[in-house]
Amino acid sequence: MQAIVVSNVYKRFGKPADPFWKRMLNHRLGQTGSGDNSDNNGTGNGNGNGNGTGTGNGHGNGNGNGNGNGNGPAGNGNSKHSHAQPESRYVVAVDHVSFEVGAGEIFGVLGPNGGGKSTLIRLISTLLLPDSGMISVFGFDVVRQPMRVQQIINRVSVEASFFKKLSPMENLLYGARLYGLEGRQTYKQVLEILTRLGLERRAIFNPMDEMSRGMQQKVAIARALLTRPRVLLLDEPTTGLDPRSKREVQAMVRELRDKDGTTIVLTTHDMVEAEQLCNRIAIMDSGRVRALDTPNGLKQLVQKPDAHEPTLEEVFLELTGKQLINKEELQPEEV
Repeated sequence: MQAIVVSNVYKRFGKPADPFWKRMLNHRLGQTGSGDNSDNNGTGNGNGNGNGTGTGNGHGNGNGNGNGNGNGPAGNGNSKHSHAQPESRYVVAVDHVSFEVGAGEIFGVLGPNGGGKSTLIRLISTLLLPDSGMISVFGFDVVRQPMRVQQIINRVSVEASFFKKLSPMENLLYGARLYGLEGRQTYKQVLEILTRLGLERRAIFNPMDEMSRGMQQKVAIARALLTRPRVLLLDEPTTGLDPRSKREVQAMVRELRDKDGTTIVLTTHDMVEAEQLCNRIAIMDSGRVRALDTPNGLKQLVQKPDAHEPTLEEVFLELTGKQLINKEELQPEEV
């Protein structure tokens, strides 16, 4: 059985075509506009949604085509300040994406900011619903069986949330109770995971607002490991970590796959990380999967005769025509 099946998934987001201030300005201009006369066979004063003043005995006041409150139909107004409502435009985040992830596989997703990686992770984790298509996790449909999916997955985002005045131990024990884990064994498990991730004992019991962002990210990973999930979704988990912390997190990712058989979906900007960890990599850009293969297979796609072996960054540039990330974005956080 495949661990994850993504079939022809499409997701878009709507947003106004104009900024808020411009929409408010158009609204105010529409309210103050006056219109020209047009034919009206009825009598009485009409108040509607139309910018128009009818001739004859009926008069319509409003901001578009109005319905008169009289004995005749309201006229169509032609205002000097006619402002139609701006049409909504849509941003396609995931554009008919399909792939499968095998059980025990580390599957990488490479792409620039805004390429659709994080939206894809949220769709798999049931935080978003696809507009069309199907996603299943170990046979459970994310739309029809979200609770079953949530029982076997966990997710680490690039911006994890915590109670910053509490210590890592307190945060993880709180999270463990939400998962239904209690008792002395849970305390030992939390201590073991945090120690394996390189946290000193002093830091484990100090408030999290005294920790660097990189250390907080380690705590986020530890929280995700509490339930020993069958599928672990890592959304740029090593962003902001120093090189040593990155290696510790990467070692734990390998250990989860090798010892526990955990299936891992990893989004990252780090080419070296992707090449060293991932069995296969999907390259995403503008919501679409441009290529999907093993690291060596991707390199073969753009390999030129009598040329050096391309790097993954050169593969990405060749397939998308874009740089994956600005160099400044890869700088580790100072501790």
